[in-house]
Amino acid sequence: MTFSRATGHRRISRRTVPAPDPQLRGTPNRPGRHRFLEWDDYRVEREWRRYEGTPLRDLYRDLRERFLARHRPSQRGRSLEIGPGPGRFTRLVGHPEDRVVLLELSRAMLERIRLETGERAPSSLDLVQGDAVTPPFRPGAFHQVAMLGNVLGFAESDASALLTRTAELVGPSGALLLEFVAGPGERSRYLHRLPPGAIARLLAAPLRAVEPRVQREGFEPVAGRETGRRHFRRFMASEIASRLRLAGFELREVIAVAPCLGNDASRLMAARASPTAWSRLLDLEEAIGREPARQTRAAAILVAAKRPLV
Repeated sequence: MTFSRATGHRRISRRTVPAPDPQLRGTPNRPGRHRFLEWDDYRVEREWRRYEGTPLRDLYRDLRERFLARHRPSQRGRSLEIGPGPGRFTRLVGHPEDRVVLLELSRAMLERIRLETGERAPSSLDLVQGDAVTPPFRPGAFHQVAMLGNVLGFAESDASALLTRTAELVGPSGALLLEFVAGPGERSRYLHRLPPGAIARLLAAPLRAVEPRVQREGFEPVAGRETGRRHFRRFMASEIASRLRLAGFELREVIAVAPCLGNDASRLMAARASPTAWSRLLDLEEAIGREPARQTRAAAILVAAKRPLV
């Protein structure tokens, strides 16, 4: 692959990860950049395990995987994942036979991707160390661009420029997949007042019987998510939707992540113990999450948008 405007970016083969590029050290007016450039193996390992080990992590992982699966391209092309981290969701980006490009600031993250993918990687996987605010790709180069994991929020003052540059990379009839944080998260009052043992039994009922009860009693913010200083910027779904429409995109899905059980560990564990209850919970979370009212305080928002052919 040949890149224009490649200064400050490094292409990394799957077999060899070079020394960090000094040009990627950035300047003081690029907040948040250094902590990703300087991640070590310990932090990379923690990031890899962020979506496993507890029912809450399983929930977040499964909802993201279902979202990506719903929006996989039906035809082959070239796809891009911005800020893939250690590559947790890379296998679901683009068509299964796509040429996939991964653009990541952290060299340590790219090394982990190389180790994790191995022979299971797409038929063509390009690892590029670089900054998505100044991407080394021509506009319209990809038929799907995914930016998950709150990359947009962590860009802080560069977020507006990052969103603009990312949207420009999507070609005609291509798709843009985004994730960002709106609020501290919330949970259903109805489900929270039920004993954990009753959750699995309730979720055996059809979705149409459970959803009205959840909607009727409303929602409340989750506790314990506002500790410490936040190192990212929050966005309202309406703000991102407006930006995308102005850029010529059509919204295909906007969904709040986990508004029903929130971070309620005991009730999540009860649902996780039953495959039927877990599957029904995922369906319920998605149905409730598509309600615009649930998107103002969501711990995460997933957006799928499509650029028209003309």
